[in-house]
Amino acid sequence: MKILAVDTSSKNCSVAIVEVEENKNFNILVEKNNDDEKTHSQKLMPMIDEALREHHLSLNDINLLACCLGPGSFTGIRIGIATMKAFADAKNIATVGVTSLESLAYNEDDNSLIFPIIDCKNQNVYAALFSHENNTYTQIGNNIAENIITALDNFSQYLNSSSNITFIGDGSILYKELIEEKFSDHKIIFSNNNLQSSISLARCAYDKYLNGLYGDSNYISPLYLRKSQAERAKDGEK
Repeated sequence: MKILAVDTSSKNCSVAIVEVEENKNFNILVEKNNDDEKTHSQKLMPMIDEALREHHLSLNDINLLACCLGPGSFTGIRIGIATMKAFADAKNIATVGVTSLESLAYNEDDNSLIFPIIDCKNQNVYAALFSHENNTYTQIGNNIAENIITALDNFSQYLNSSSNITFIGDGSILYKELIEEKFSDHKIIFSNNNLQSSISLARCAYDKYLNGLYGDSNYISPLYLRKSQAERAKDGEK
């Protein structure tokens, strides 16, 4: 099975093609990342085209489309989803949606609790909590969009002093001191793999595919979690 994975939810535009063998081994054919100042609408299609051409592939060779649903950049999310929907409809390829928080969790392989945190300005974050044990990732609680203090308090109910907690994402870097203070009685680790990766996206998508969590182009839709900047400004919110 060949998977085309796309993540346009952050500043980094990420594209990967992976091949999954019968023994579930992942063979990374190509991964491309671009965080220059061009918009994702300018970057995405040339990156996909280049990735396919490098391995003499076309969309006809792709068996599964993996797309990041967000949360993240509203414009970026729409660009990625619209592109993958078009591919799915044109070539009748199955799609799988993966959240940016799930994708970040899949950056980590150690058995632990994984706490992805994505900064969304003004001390607000997107956050979620996952457990990883015996190669299985399980989400604990819901995805949230809250003030960083509220987000940390929200998930503290699931933790105990013996928990190994890995914090990951740009929010964990930005609020490192606050996290260290809040969880001073816990065993905490700060990940070095904080970039959202289309490889991790593909890994999560394949697990979802095995569990029957896939469908046609209607299966993928944006996950925003909070209002757009224009809507917040209209309502007098930060």
